Amino acid sequence: MDFGYDTKTQALQERMLDFMDQHVYPAEQVFAEQASEQAADPATRWNSPPIVAALKTQAREAGLWNLFAPPSIAGGAGLTNLQYAPLAEISGRSPFLAPEAINCSAPDTGNMEVLAHFGTPEQQKLWLNPLLAGEIRSGFCMTEPDVASSDATNIRTQITRDGEHLVINGRKWWTTGAMNPHCAVFIVMGKTDPDADTAHQQSMVLVPRGTSGMTIKRGLTLMGYDDSSHGGHAEIEFVDCRVPVTNMIGKAGDGFHIAQSRLGGGRIHHCMRLIGMAERAYDLMVQRAVSRSAFGKPLADQGVVHGWISQSRVRIEMARLLVLRAAWAIDERGGKGAHQEIQQIKIAVPQIAEWVIDKAIQTHGAAGLSQDFILAELWSQARALRIIDGPDEVHEMSLAKKEIRRIRSAT
Repeated sequence: MDFGYDTKTQALQERMLDFMDQHVYPAEQVFAEQASEQAADPATRWNSPPIVAALKTQAREAGLWNLFAPPSIAGGAGLTNLQYAPLAEISGRSPFLAPEAINCSAPDTGNMEVLAHFGTPEQQKLWLNPLLAGEIRSGFCMTEPDVASSDATNIRTQITRDGEHLVINGRKWWTTGAMNPHCAVFIVMGKTDPDADTAHQQSMVLVPRGTSGMTIKRGLTLMGYDDSSHGGHAEIEFVDCRVPVTNMIGKAGDGFHIAQSRLGGGRIHHCMRLIGMAERAYDLMVQRAVSRSAFGKPLADQGVVHGWISQSRVRIEMARLLVLRAAWAIDERGGKGAHQEIQQIKIAVPQIAEWVIDKAIQTHGAAGLSQDFILAELWSQARALRIIDGPDEVHEMSLAKKEIRRIRSAT
């Protein structure tokens, strides 16, 4: 097995690392200051700080744009998952800035893939092309506050046909980016046929921002962070919200299938970036251990810290290999054929990243809990990803059932 990256990937890695050093890391403090200033004014609170637009221009000039998009998406970089993985990892070292700067942030990447693979030419012209150009943002409305959304068949939002229109009624929440006024369109999942089998009850429709009957009720905080500089996470209410029938993505009843296709890609992208998050926390941990002393000797000479450093290195390497294997499997067999590999990384990688970041926080002491370091916010993101795109327990249950069936069928 060849563990080396091809020459194209290596060249992009070097370019990406230089972009991070020259532009992204120096912009982090500017980003924080601009976000703080904007948050004080209700009119600008949810806007992306101006530094983001500047970074997008620099990323395009550097040829670091739409790197996530496989060859099947025109206007993308045309990379395979295996080629994209190390680049997404690098962007994950500054997860609140770099992914958006290179137009590779959630939920836009997943929505672009949905539109590219299932959208009509008109839908692609209206929404996919502006998303690929970084001119607009988008939202994905799937999770609901009134049901256990770990089971997508629980969705209560109703989509009914009335002549040449679709009428939407229901409540969604955790719609990432929805508070940002540049979030121009939402993909909404709801039930069109409650009497169909569970895999064909749901459909997806496009709802432009400002559509009558759609109300963005409030922004949600994620463990105390409102993520306002990224458009936040919104609760949205739909009351007799009407859109043309032509806004349906695919056919009625395709929603569950489309969602599974979309979430597979999203899960591996999150895991790619998580490795970068863990690597940054690891570097900060080692630097802190070398620079601080306690009880007469450097933290780096304390036995317990040795264990944190060595275990972190081992766990990060294991996570990276799992992700690269999953990326290779998707390239070879498609998302459906690589379902087990995707489940494995979705179970393992957020837990590993959370563990490493936790030890970095512990090494920093009280400083690790403060806003002076990125660690607390990194931890909140890693912890959230044990729920986002399906909680650990759902993936564990599904993977275990497959393994049990495999053994039973062999006996």
